[in-house]
Amino acid sequence: MANELVSIITPAFNCERYIGETIESVQKQSYCQWELIIVDDCSADNTVKVIKEYMENDNRIKCICLKENSGTAIARNKAIEIAKGDYIAFLDSDDIWLEEKLKIQIEYMKNNNYSITCTSYEQIDDEGKTLNNVIKSVPKADYNRILLDCPVGNSSVMYNVKELGKIYVPNIRKRNDDALWLKILKKEKYIFGIDNVLMRYRVRADSISSNKFALVKYHWILYRQIEKLSIPKSIFHIIYWGFIKIFKIKK
Repeated sequence: MANELVSIITPAFNCERYIGETIESVQKQSYCQWELIIVDDCSADNTVKVIKEYMENDNRIKCICLKENSGTAIARNKAIEIAKGDYIAFLDSDDIWLEEKLKIQIEYMKNNNYSITCTSYEQIDDEGKTLNNVIKSVPKADYNRILLDCPVGNSSVMYNVKELGKIYVPNIRKRNDDALWLKILKKEKYIFGIDNVLMRYRVRADSISSNKFALVKYHWILYRQIEKLSIPKSIFHIIYWGFIKIFKIKK
């Protein structure tokens, strides 16, 4: 296992405030065979400057700067294109991994012969303080489960490149992580969940994804244009998602 490389895919845009902590969470991993590929999507702040400071002392970190703002899907695909790893893992530029994340996840995948997995995670605020809300992974999720109400945290996912090949992200500005899981689940039956909390997801007040109403159009694009669902089925899924996410209905 020690010789298997993990390629970590991180799109970045105006995240100078958080990217250092994200990089450090990778550097602290107990599993050291990784490359961190950060693709900057034309940040207007000091994001690239911060990344380059870490690159000076760690040659496992790579940075690619896009020539024009293209969105997270294009940024992720650029990183996947040059990735050399046996595994591909995703980490957003403001999220944090716990130190045993890679080690536990790789061992779990190898011991169970799983090609794609996710983990449980906890939510933190802008300052990194816990919101006392843990999102538990489901034991396994198939295509229909992801379509209904995706229980998968993007920064917790890892897949086996040797088993699945490189799988590229559908080009949609938002909800492209859901679109990628659905694409993978057309060839792999399940995403398996690890019960351990191994990632911290930052809930940012300024995040576009925090505006749930603004995401409705992207769900429509996902259901109709990418997944080719019927109009009635697409409407059903948007209503169901809205009921769960916008109004936060809990059992």
